[in-house]
Amino acid sequence: MNIPQYIKNIVKKLEDSGHEAYIVGGCVRDILRGKTPKDWDVTTDATPEELMKIFEDGKYENRFGTVLVPIEKDGEMEDVVEITTYRSEFGYSDRRRPDEVKFEKEVDKDLARRDFTVNALAMKKKDSSIPVAEHIKKEHQLEQDGYIILDLFGGKKDIDKKVIRAVGEPADRFKEDALRMMRAIRLAVELDFDLEPKTERAIFKMAGAIKFIANERIRDELIKILESDRAYKGIMMLHNNKLLQYILPEVEEGVGVKQNRHHVYTVFEHNVYSLKNCPNEDWRVRFTALIHDVAKPRTKKIIKGEATFYNHEYVGAKMANKITKRLKFSNKDAEKITALVKAHMFYYNVGEVTESSVRRLIRKVGEENLKDLIDLRIADRLGSGVPKA
Repeated sequence: MNIPQYIKNIVKKLEDSGHEAYIVGGCVRDILRGKTPKDWDVTTDATPEELMKIFEDGKYENRFGTVLVPIEKDGEMEDVVEITTYRSEFGYSDRRRPDEVKFEKEVDKDLARRDFTVNALAMKKKDSSIPVAEHIKKEHQLEQDGYIILDLFGGKKDIDKKVIRAVGEPADRFKEDALRMMRAIRLAVELDFDLEPKTERAIFKMAGAIKFIANERIRDELIKILESDRAYKGIMMLHNNKLLQYILPEVEEGVGVKQNRHHVYTVFEHNVYSLKNCPNEDWRVRFTALIHDVAKPRTKKIIKGEATFYNHEYVGAKMANKITKRLKFSNKDAEKITALVKAHMFYYNVGEVTESSVRRLIRKVGEENLKDLIDLRIADRLGSGVPKA
């Protein structure tokens, strides 16, 4: 239980003010997995107005009961901690945000609104001055290293089984916020977990609801999937559960599209295997590997019995530009991805390439992108099924 002192101080300050307070969410999950949490969150029965009196330097600029408390280290602002009032949520007419938020006084009602069992966990010190509420059954309280962990929905068991399971009825959770379908897959690849079957069936059935989600939110989850060590697994889970056709329909166009003798895979298979074999950790290069041949289905022609894809890199660059704009990537990221797609067919045979052609390539893609371009070629070659030097 290597909990930072500033988190202990926040919890103590709340309890000294007469309020319940728990460390909550993904940080508790990570502790139970033996990992160091990246972020820490606290939940309490104190209202936002009461929190602002306790933490005078806090900020409250939303309607969801979350107060941001700055953390100082060596006299400088280091980070912020989110302290959220217990709440229930009602009505999701836009499938994104609750129509009504009700502040609660009991922690179990707050845990019941959370997305997945592995995130619906809360903990506090066993010798806390404000004990666990009497109505919470002992069977839902785990003890570890002087702390009590509230586990009302079997989160600890799911961590041990390595599964992502929705709290309560999966369809209800996804109707509330359709992005949770994508988040379930992102958590599965980040943690190397599987989707619990009922939760996965609900995603498959309700995949079309992702259309109601803002592209910026989809982009953020997609980038996290691409940054993970199991990016290929994540893209295939999106594909198998019918989400990818709404997120990247251009990639889905390659399903079943056969190529020529230089490839044993279909266009779709080649693109996802290129992602799988990408040696670069930069999510932009990984994304480029996934979409580098995205224009092949639109440029395919059969000439003398052979499939050809003339100028697919130029058509692909235009498609990449549209994709990155649709997903609201920054101009800098969009330009890099588009440039790499456009240049991915560069010629490099030793003894045939002239110095002037090398200079032209450098001018075209930028010296800062050369290593990424070569890594993209490596991904392309290894993803072909018939790799060559």
